[in-house]
Amino acid sequence: MDYIQGESRYQINLFPESIDEYIANDNPVRVIDHYVDGLDIKKLGFTKAELAKTGRPPYNPKDLLKLYLYGYLNRIRSSRRLEHEAGRNLEVIWLLNRLKPDFKTIADFRKNNKKALRRLFRDFNKLCDEWELFGKEMAAIDGTKFKAVNSKKNNFDKKKIERHLKYIDEKIEKYMKELDETDIAEANDRKLSDEEIKTILEELEKRKEKHENRRQKLEDSGQSEISTTDPDSRRMSGSNNGIDMAYNVQTTVDAEHKLILDFKVTNNPADMGQLGNMALRAKELFQGKEFEVLADKGYYKADDLKLCVENGITPYVAKQNYSNGTGDKDFYSDKFIYNKDKNVYICPKGQELNYWRIRREKGEVIGYAFKNYAACSGCPVKERCTKSKQGRTVFRHVDQDFLDTIDLQTELCKDKYRLRQTIVEHPFGTIKRGFDSSYLLTRGKASVTGELSLTFLAYNLKRVINILGVEGILKRLAKTRPLVSN
Repeated sequence: MDYIQGESRYQINLFPESIDEYIANDNPVRVIDHYVDGLDIKKLGFTKAELAKTGRPPYNPKDLLKLYLYGYLNRIRSSRRLEHEAGRNLEVIWLLNRLKPDFKTIADFRKNNKKALRRLFRDFNKLCDEWELFGKEMAAIDGTKFKAVNSKKNNFDKKKIERHLKYIDEKIEKYMKELDETDIAEANDRKLSDEEIKTILEELEKRKEKHENRRQKLEDSGQSEISTTDPDSRRMSGSNNGIDMAYNVQTTVDAEHKLILDFKVTNNPADMGQLGNMALRAKELFQGKEFEVLADKGYYKADDLKLCVENGITPYVAKQNYSNGTGDKDFYSDKFIYNKDKNVYICPKGQELNYWRIRREKGEVIGYAFKNYAACSGCPVKERCTKSKQGRTVFRHVDQDFLDTIDLQTELCKDKYRLRQTIVEHPFGTIKRGFDSSYLLTRGKASVTGELSLTFLAYNLKRVINILGVEGILKRLAKTRPLVSN
């Protein structure tokens, strides 16, 4: 008995096989090839979609787009790695007809087609809509952090800049003093010359000027921080409560097949205030159809919830529970029961907190405060309830009646709300783990949007392949997307 033997690499075939014979009929590259060949890249706005009359012939944007889609589907996003694959990967060789673009050409394609890539993502979603893959009945909205191309070292806020300036001033003062004394020595007792000291001082002055310019830029812009490598990135809490330079990407996922319907790149670390905008965008993509939206407590904002209801969107959003400062859950604000008839709050110990005053923010009424310091002064559990020496104050939002309705609605439909994680976390897990795309390769919000358009398109493409199969997609493409010559 012997091992299974392969064919000799030196064997000459009299009738060479075509590359196409190596690519199975159910290989996903055939979907990429047919889909991209059917695109009107001129209408989508890709650069070099129209050939110039003079000059060196460029690569067809369709070929470079095929390469990128293949790469993002197979954990290959770097332009240098894509260049490498074009010369060794049989699937890519088949896809590009043996073309081998260099990494600079590949990278420039992504850089120069930010808006076109965004339109491409929407184009594929229109195709999914034509194939009735969007249920348009329920969607989940959530934000996820993608690491930016900017280290924490290259991010500055006012405190950090002041700390650097203080350190530099101390060093300058030290060297100036030593220069005057002309008796400078390091730990090894080697004396520094006047010229060396002057060089050090010049370098310190340059560093000081940089930090002063950053401080001025912060003051002029009104921002809280500034990043030097990727100016649009911000410090955000990531996994395991770690701090990273990142973007917060708002994503809307349709519940039917967990396809990504829409996304928006933001540099705001919080999700608060994003629900209304994302829900209205989803309704527009659903052609005005009423639907249900799911979101976690990070989106719990009265204005957004009211906007949803006013536009025929039914929100199921977990309410915010505000602590009492002591961390005792038995005395959180939700433990205080409002009596509408008396306009008082009943505390966990049965005492009534009476209306005290209106609370305003920027001149607008945001709610009402309730208190009963007399009852708090003799309460045996006061230390568990509040850290205030006077006593506990409870805040009632100006739209609390409406919020109570939303809370009851969510509570009665817990089975629907529990679907949120299974819907919206599915794409995040696949993209970050399966596609190895938890970090970004481009800089700036516009470029990041273009890059994520490719990422989310690759995810949707993979989902559709799993749902319909390669042959099923090819049959549909043949009917709905005849090949376009560009």
